[in-house]
Amino acid sequence: MLISDATRAFARAHRDEDVRDLALHAKPGPDVDLTAALEQIAGFRTARVKLPGWAACEDVVYPPHLAMEQCSSEATARYKADVARRIIAGGDGDAAAGNAAAGEPTTLIDFTGGFGVDLSYMARAFDRAVYVERQEHLCELAAHNLPALGLAHARVVNDDAAVYLATLPDDAATMAFLDPARRDAHGARTYAIADCTPDVLGLINRLLAVAPHVMVKLSPMLDWHKTVADFAGLVHEVHIVSVANECKELLLVIGRDACAAPRVLCVNDGRALEFDADDDGRDTAADTGATVERTGGETTAGDAPGQGGRTADPAEPDSWRYLYEPNASIMKAGCFALLARRFAVAPVARDSHLFVSGNPIEDFPGRAFEIDAVATMNKKELRKLTDGLTHANIATRNFPLPVAVLRKKLKLKDGGDAYLFATTDAAGRHIVIRSRKR
Repeated sequence: MLISDATRAFARAHRDEDVRDLALHAKPGPDVDLTAALEQIAGFRTARVKLPGWAACEDVVYPPHLAMEQCSSEATARYKADVARRIIAGGDGDAAAGNAAAGEPTTLIDFTGGFGVDLSYMARAFDRAVYVERQEHLCELAAHNLPALGLAHARVVNDDAAVYLATLPDDAATMAFLDPARRDAHGARTYAIADCTPDVLGLINRLLAVAPHVMVKLSPMLDWHKTVADFAGLVHEVHIVSVANECKELLLVIGRDACAAPRVLCVNDGRALEFDADDDGRDTAADTGATVERTGGETTAGDAPGQGGRTADPAEPDSWRYLYEPNASIMKAGCFALLARRFAVAPVARDSHLFVSGNPIEDFPGRAFEIDAVATMNKKELRKLTDGLTHANIATRNFPLPVAVLRKKLKLKDGGDAYLFATTDAAGRHIVIRSRKR
């Protein structure tokens, strides 16, 4: 037993109370391990937001704080499960993915098990699952938690990823999953693939011998173009995954066959903008004006929004009626020319990463605003722009002043319904756009 019944009961009874207050004032019985109980309470409180499905299971035992901090959220774990389900069903067009369709048993091997969150969702798409983890205490947690979560078909292996990989025969699995540790021996964060453990680049050929599909979770700090190049033509899909407009992870799907132009999916809260990463950044849907949205693994196409209405001229702010800010995944992907083509919007300037239109775009992947006024940095224009305002939400893009300095200059407090975007237009002028959310 990982924790005693008395400790578990104490944690359940006090899990809605402040952990620091409990640490100072709680008087548990002699059979209660207070440190372990506080760890469980803290873990539950984190899981209630990050992993509600796990928090709903009374038998789950939580790990120390660092493991809870590093583990995937339920939203990103479910997304990976959807991707895995589509791939093993042959949804990526790879002939090697036909095992599931042919009725053959499917196997997932997670070589970097950790707390087991990703495996707990992905495993439900497979007939068999193997959790591999070199830290013994995490293996003990997984051996307890996975059956508690209804995953009796998952096997726990306490071993190093590279060592265990070397013991496996070819085609031992349908999919391999790795989330390389992004901390060095001293606990400091690291981002380069070569600095992570295990060394996925060094192991990739053996991984592909063991499984026709390899899914790798990497830091969103990485340049996805360079990352694709590092894997020398083996990357089939690139997923830039955001939750609530915060970029969380870079997910690669790697296959045995060479792929000259992987599919790139910019995902925010389940909605994806897709394109092919060929040399000039164009994709087949963009040329026809189609929009693509993937939800639950299905793709639908329709007419591009905004066509046929009033257009906006980047050189003429008087023609701007609506302002658009791409979501975090698109900002990370840098597919701004494609975005302009697909949604019939105009960039304020090349490096502004803000877009305008003369008519409303209903399905733009990001935030949309209605423009009230545009001013240069001329004092008279700024006074007119901010007339009646005491508060505003201020953002800067390709602008020489930081937000704090601009806020002080405009004498505005943070908050309210007004949104000010300070940027540089196509003519090189520093401008401020006053807007409100649509």
